[in-house]
Amino acid sequence: MKRHRILATQNWNDHLEAVRHPRQQERLDLLHSYKILDTGREADFDDIAQLALQICGTAVSVVNFVDADRQWFKAEVGLGVCETPLATSICSHVILEQEFVEIRDTLEDPRTSDNPLCTSDPGLRFYAGALLKSDDGLPLGTLCVLDYKPRTLTALQRDTLRVLARQVMAQLEMRRALNSNKLLRQEVDHRVKNSLQSLSSLVGIQQRQAVSDETRTALATIRSRIEAVSQLHKQLYLTDSGSIINLNDYIGGLVDHLGAIAPPGVRLTFTAVDVRIPSEQAVAVGTLVNEFVANSYKHAFSDGKGGIVALCIEPGRVEGSLRVVCSDNGCGLPSEMDREQGGLGTLIAQVISAELETDLDVTSSTSGLSVSLEFMIGTPQV
Repeated sequence: MKRHRILATQNWNDHLEAVRHPRQQERLDLLHSYKILDTGREADFDDIAQLALQICGTAVSVVNFVDADRQWFKAEVGLGVCETPLATSICSHVILEQEFVEIRDTLEDPRTSDNPLCTSDPGLRFYAGALLKSDDGLPLGTLCVLDYKPRTLTALQRDTLRVLARQVMAQLEMRRALNSNKLLRQEVDHRVKNSLQSLSSLVGIQQRQAVSDETRTALATIRSRIEAVSQLHKQLYLTDSGSIINLNDYIGGLVDHLGAIAPPGVRLTFTAVDVRIPSEQAVAVGTLVNEFVANSYKHAFSDGKGGIVALCIEPGRVEGSLRVVCSDNGCGLPSEMDREQGGLGTLIAQVISAELETDLDVTSSTSGLSVSLEFMIGTPQV
């Protein structure tokens, strides 16, 4: 039999245990960067382990990662455990060697002949593993198959294990890339949110210093839009929801902010269905909410009386649509105001027509004001 180069030391119950990899810390840092250890079972990895088992016809198959003091199994068939100590790890020997290792009879191989997993009854008598390694050659673990009797794989079976091992690494690389993109998006959203909040404060200062009512109104409109977008990026940062937003959470954040600045005696209420919509539609709804509540605070209860501002998001009359209703029980719009051209109508009509492709329904009386709209939930723009 061909002799194998033994990289091991005698330090565990007279069992030949593998030495550390020569680039051990670099290898462990890379392994941990994938954030795969101690994660739950996933079909993508389970399927690979099951396929390896079926093609090789063995009793055991494992997607295995060699950590500092254990080997941990992302997927396994035939073992029933999620990790074992390195002291009995066959794979800890394998990661020190070539890309593929096959041990036809473990009791005749110096790396495994005294391993308790192999000498026990029944013992693991066959091992074949393909390295899971990075592009620069650092080994993370193996995709391996084991059996309780000596055997030999065919060339096709060996090639299949190599291909499946590359599929495991492809899954890991995709996971890490998605995680990196997530962190990048969160950092961008956090910085944009902070910048918009600063800009909103500057606009607020200019608004207070403005002389004409027309200028103050224009600045208020700009600030409302900025606040809505700022809250959007806060939501994106907290949830990493990409271009799809949970509207309940998003408007809920706006409501928390607006409720804290309500005039004495005025209460803000909010009810909503749990629904996710594209971020550009969420901004439009947020702008509507911001502007309506701000106008109600300023005009509906100007006589100092208390009241209620109510916000409601509910399913629309048409499947796939959403209805938004903003109302208050204040004094209503002045009778001389043109509902289409003046006040709230001008700002919101422009926003809604461009982004939600719908029209506002405005109802006003001496018992309050109600603004509602219904729009089809769209798909995110890319």
